[in-house]
Amino acid sequence: MRHQRARPGAVHHRAPEPSHRTEGQGPPWLRDGGDGGRGARGRLPWLSTVVLAAAVLLGTAVAAHGQGREPLGVVGRLLLAAAVAVLLVRHRHPAVAVSGTCAVTLAYLCLGYPYGPVFVAVAVGCFSAIASGHRRAAWWSLGVLWAGHLLAAHWLYRWLPPDGDGPAPWGQEAFVSAWVVAILAAAELLRVRREQWAAARSAREAEEKRRADEERLRMARELHDVLAHSISVINVQAGVGLALLDSDLEQARTALTTIRSASKEALGEVRQVLESLRTPGDAPRAPAPGLNRLPELIEQAAAAGLAVDVGTSGAREPLPPGVDLAAFRIVQEALTNVVRHSGSRTADVQVVYGGARLRLLVDDRGPATAGDAGGSGNGLAGMHERAAALGGSVDAGPRADGGFRVAAEIPLPPGRAAPAPRNDADREGTT
Repeated sequence: MRHQRARPGAVHHRAPEPSHRTEGQGPPWLRDGGDGGRGARGRLPWLSTVVLAAAVLLGTAVAAHGQGREPLGVVGRLLLAAAVAVLLVRHRHPAVAVSGTCAVTLAYLCLGYPYGPVFVAVAVGCFSAIASGHRRAAWWSLGVLWAGHLLAAHWLYRWLPPDGDGPAPWGQEAFVSAWVVAILAAAELLRVRREQWAAARSAREAEEKRRADEERLRMARELHDVLAHSISVINVQAGVGLALLDSDLEQARTALTTIRSASKEALGEVRQVLESLRTPGDAPRAPAPGLNRLPELIEQAAAAGLAVDVGTSGAREPLPPGVDLAAFRIVQEALTNVVRHSGSRTADVQVVYGGARLRLLVDDRGPATAGDAGGSGNGLAGMHERAAALGGSVDAGPRADGGFRVAAEIPLPPGRAAPAPRNDADREGTT
């Protein structure tokens, strides 16, 4: 086991790794349907309805030749126009639209007018109703239309125009029945697909919200760790400077220099954290802190009057970036709590490499100041959250001799890749 005593030195600023958020957007034509039709309900579908009306009128005029049905007069054309016109309200009132177009179509057929594209209007109304959730209205309307046509074609034809009409062939009824089933099946398939698309979009939105919450928590944790440590150093050195201002100007100047360095360190890290929020896709300008920066952390603690002994045991291994950052922040927060809440001016840090796990021990001899051993507030909670996010744990509590211990264990993923080789300045700071 090797030990290192802290020595004064320069402070370097570092930036945490930025996070990456991925966002998925569904097809634009699904967005009105996914929100319950709020976008479509604000306006009437005039253009599509006029185009459909023109197609129905012209198509029926062409299809009327050779059918032996009633001539398509003014009444017939008015019924065709009415069957399409009711579809103007299919977004706002889909049940009314499908019921109205089926009723007008049934009247048109019972009056003996030619078969033709009027069934397209029925299909549009049925699709709109089922897709918007009015399945019962669509099924009932289409069922009544089919039953009414069956009665008119096989039993009521004697009393209905045209004169001398006979019963319709049953092969034609089989075709009509197949058409009805096809419309219902296609409409139900569309409804199911839209529900799946809406569920997928909701899941994406929930995932994006979860990632945003995790990102905010990560940023808050980083800012807390940076500011708590730096402000603790500033607070201690400000007290030293005030106490020595009249008796020892040189020591007071040293304290002010430490305050300036610590504040510059804090401002640099806060700026980099905020820059990663503004430009999440950019690479960090400086490497994220890790245990290779532990000597610098010890020097900062020394500037606050805390002597720290550092020891390592086990075969040192390259750590994944997330584990390395979490380990550094846990030690940083533990030392900050010693400076702020312990009467001891010494602390021991042990880093144990155990193959599948990394173990950290931070001890001070106490006693606690103002009855607040080990700190309070968000510091300990942040340690627990960092370790838990990686599948580890933190055990913090008073020791039997009056001191305080922070013990953290973080599992190391199997088959982890070694980080990029460190430069010479990084190797000089290793323990």
